[in-house]
Amino acid sequence: MFSRSTVAALALLVAVPAQAETIRVGMSGGYFPFTFVKQDVLQGFEVDVARAVAEQTGDEVEFVTMSFSGLVGALETGRIDTIANQITITPEREAKFTFSQPYVYDGAQVIVKAGNEEISGVEDLKGKSVAVNLGSNFEELLRGLPFADEIDIRTYESNLAQDTALGRVDAFIHDRISAVQVIKETPLPLALAGAPFSEIRNAMPFRSDEDGKALAAKVDGALTELKTSGKLAEISQKWFGTDITKAN
Repeated sequence: MFSRSTVAALALLVAVPAQAETIRVGMSGGYFPFTFVKQDVLQGFEVDVARAVAEQTGDEVEFVTMSFSGLVGALETGRIDTIANQITITPEREAKFTFSQPYVYDGAQVIVKAGNEEISGVEDLKGKSVAVNLGSNFEELLRGLPFADEIDIRTYESNLAQDTALGRVDAFIHDRISAVQVIKETPLPLALAGAPFSEIRNAMPFRSDEDGKALAAKVDGALTELKTSGKLAEISQKWFGTDITKAN
């Protein structure tokens, strides 16, 4: 039998809710319409998803913005707890991190300057200069092509869309969803070249230590609830006019 004092202590523990954590979410703030800054306000699909996840788990969310190429290092060293910036699940990344379930299904897309008739798909990139974001999986996809040594692959973090529209490079690689939005929302003369050449699944990565795996499981549970309730689809409809959160 427990003493009265022990029973009282146990009752107090049950009555006190778990203390809210602060989930530090890293993102670039420069990947329209997923994460971008407008009138000094950080916004976008990823921002809304991260807030919805934190609301579901009862935690706080702190956004930490930095260059895309620095996000993985920040996660590895513990400066952030996860990344919400359309991080594609790859075998190399799965070997280092624990991922949530995918919450965006997309495809790698070639984008060119409008009117470019020399490039109609990924096969036409031979002999061409092609820009990709430094540290992104798109560089890996290009270098994995059987004719990769014939492509002038340029990796950096300036405005790939603008450089392509101005003719500084022949094309750039992006995900199809955001490419469509950039073409629709900006005055840049750009066009999609062919169909997506690789399916990609995007999710949130976490460190694979005990704390990271626990947080990944909690976020994964929240994503399941958001999918079931329709909230995730609602966020997607807000930003894209379609549901990008389900596999085709």
